[in-house]
Amino acid sequence: MKKTDFVYSEESEPHRIRTKKILKKFPELRKLISKNPNTIFAIIGLVAFQVVLAWFLRDQSWWLVVGAAYFLGAFADHALFVMIHECTHQLLFKNRNANRFASMFANLPQILPSAISFEKYHIKHHSFQGVHELDADLPNRWEARLISNSFFGKALWLMFFPVFQLFRLSRLREIHPFDGWIVTNFLIQVVFTAAIVYFMGAHSLVFLLLSFSFSVGLHPLGARWIQEHYLTHSVEQETYSYYGPLNNVAFNVGFHNEHHDFPSIPWNKLPEIKKTAPEYYDTLYYHTSWTKLFFQFLFDREISLFNRILRRERGRVAITDTSKPDIEMTADLKTEKVA
Repeated sequence: MKKTDFVYSEESEPHRIRTKKILKKFPELRKLISKNPNTIFAIIGLVAFQVVLAWFLRDQSWWLVVGAAYFLGAFADHALFVMIHECTHQLLFKNRNANRFASMFANLPQILPSAISFEKYHIKHHSFQGVHELDADLPNRWEARLISNSFFGKALWLMFFPVFQLFRLSRLREIHPFDGWIVTNFLIQVVFTAAIVYFMGAHSLVFLLLSFSFSVGLHPLGARWIQEHYLTHSVEQETYSYYGPLNNVAFNVGFHNEHHDFPSIPWNKLPEIKKTAPEYYDTLYYHTSWTKLFFQFLFDREISLFNRILRRERGRVAITDTSKPDIEMTADLKTEKVA
């Protein structure tokens, strides 16, 4: 039977509640809240990898361009998405603008200017998880109806995933889509893309575009978007982690429950959260294979884009919330201790 609507919940999103419980029982986790400036070296290495590979492919055959994008470039671009994600949460440097410039540098090989836009919308995803008018991670209703539960519909959705995301922005009317940083991001990408075309040619540009497309779309890496919040195991659990080998090349982005609970802890310390508080995570459903989930999503007709939890009540969270519940809870617990 085709689903015709999302799953609605009257409960508040689970992460702030769990964060408070974990910090009360394991206050030592507060020590993991920090910055990791060494992440910039990973960004530099990944950007250099993509540019060098694009240079190598500038006069190669098209089948080699496509193969390199699928088996190499996609993994590098996916890792760069994780780096942009780290910058969005200001987990590299104390200075906000320094994180933004690092984010835009990581964005370079992806061609499409998305680093600053991602920051604008991703923080609201944390603050208003499941609230349809503020959470860009949720599909549009027409989008879910169009894709339905068919193999071809879901394959099409993965193939054009960034395009479908763009159509969601008009729904999020309380979030201002343009500012000076957006323009800066756009101009930097234009200059970089022009340089790629001028010095390397069409093959190199196509390689970078395909790497971007595969990293978020019709590729086992695309299963990450299904893994994080689609109801693949239980209608009561809306966030899932991935504990598998690809975390080694994806900078632990699979630790998604841990990240939502502690968004102020950098990627290299996320596994320590689960290790310190296993009773809060071992009892949750999780995934062990993005490849398995990729095919499950495509072929399982019980899974559609309607497999998401929505909540009509947005709570008392301010639109300006910066989604740092772990830091807020730490401050609250210190105040309670003094009192």
